[in-house]
Amino acid sequence: MGLRALSEAVTDGKLEIDPNGMVRFHKLEALPVDAVIQRSRDAMFSIIGHVQFGDMIVEMDACTGFSEILLGRRAKNTQELVACYAALLAHGTENDAKGVAAMIPGIEVAHISAAMRSLEARDRLRKANERVVEFQRKNPIAELWGSGDKASADMMALDASRHLYNARVDPRRRTFAVGLYTHVLESYGVIYDQPIVHNERQSSAALEGVEQYNARNEESMRLALLAVDTHGYTYVGMAVAKLLGFDLCPQLRDMAERRLYLPRSIALPENLERIAVTNVSEPAIAKGWDELLRLIASIRGGRVSPRAAMEKLGSAAQGDPMHKAADQLGRLLRTLFLCDYFSNEEFRREIHTLLNRGESVHQLQRAIYYGRLAAERGRRRDEIRAISGSHALLTNIVIAWNTLKMQAVVDGWRKAKHPIEDAWIRRMGPVHFGNVNFRGLISFGVDRYADALLQKPAVKRRAAGL
Repeated sequence: MGLRALSEAVTDGKLEIDPNGMVRFHKLEALPVDAVIQRSRDAMFSIIGHVQFGDMIVEMDACTGFSEILLGRRAKNTQELVACYAALLAHGTENDAKGVAAMIPGIEVAHISAAMRSLEARDRLRKANERVVEFQRKNPIAELWGSGDKASADMMALDASRHLYNARVDPRRRTFAVGLYTHVLESYGVIYDQPIVHNERQSSAALEGVEQYNARNEESMRLALLAVDTHGYTYVGMAVAKLLGFDLCPQLRDMAERRLYLPRSIALPENLERIAVTNVSEPAIAKGWDELLRLIASIRGGRVSPRAAMEKLGSAAQGDPMHKAADQLGRLLRTLFLCDYFSNEEFRREIHTLLNRGESVHQLQRAIYYGRLAAERGRRRDEIRAISGSHALLTNIVIAWNTLKMQAVVDGWRKAKHPIEDAWIRRMGPVHFGNVNFRGLISFGVDRYADALLQKPAVKRRAAGL
């Protein structure tokens, strides 16, 4: 079906294959800027108004209860809660404990440092992020941005000291950096984050995030498609992803030079011969198939992580029957992907849209963490994971808060019969941050939400029979 559709696209002139085997297809044109949508978006965020980051954090905590997950219980008092928020800022922004203490009156450095250590507890930040993303997706307008079965994944480089174990030179900026790899839903929420070594292939991190997310969710909520860039895929990665139940869809560099890898047994349309290479070995796939399925079963059973499995199937495993099977299957799967990508403009636009939404989230992440990782930070694995998780949580807080306020404005407009269409909202993302004050003195209005955030005094609990 894929080869036939691609052959028909060539025949219909939708793409061209030149004598050198280069594929020429029409570039996607950006959707026209609609002045009505732009005015509606500006009016919406004018109504939402400016907000202090501290107020945003407290309000989202009252809506989601993420601090209860981070502390393992409700905070005993305001000081403990503010220390938790301060620890998030110390981990998730360029400031350290001393810098955050200078921004928050009445908090001591020792309290922040202790709270920072508590955030390093395994899975606390992950569960807190899940709570905030779940809240964001419950808003009706989030459904207009996506159903939740598609996502994109990419890395954000964070400038760091050359002495960190996972710091490498960023070839673009010629500075040392670490990588924060995030999976972003089509509805903009960051569903998985992980620190990675900069400049390494990212396919193992891409698979790790999807499998961890899918394992935590019901079948109806799982990802079916992940868009990545060239660094996020390998032939083996595409094969493992497919066997795990989702499609890895890369936006490849030098797309026009890509070839279709096929077995000799497949009948090839004549107009595709210049871009086809018939060297896929079906016997090799059959020979390593049983071992490959055992590896997938081990991943599904939780005995081995996708990252460890991909390391087992790395370049050092060339010649192993299981690696050969995965490599040959991956070549076939990439051929199917290219057939769809070349011949289906809507599919091509969908991949671009997913990656662009991920990039817009990266811009928000840069606004939250715009500086450099301090030399003494991130030296322990637990600490660098806490930095990544806190940064993702702060990002999700902004996205969820924007979604909540956008929903309120939309509901108000519709009640007042003010014109607002679903098609307009689809082009308004919740990653706006021009109205957010991330810096300066920070205060947390905990008193307004004390009933939702703090433990009730013992006298009140006894009176209530608790």
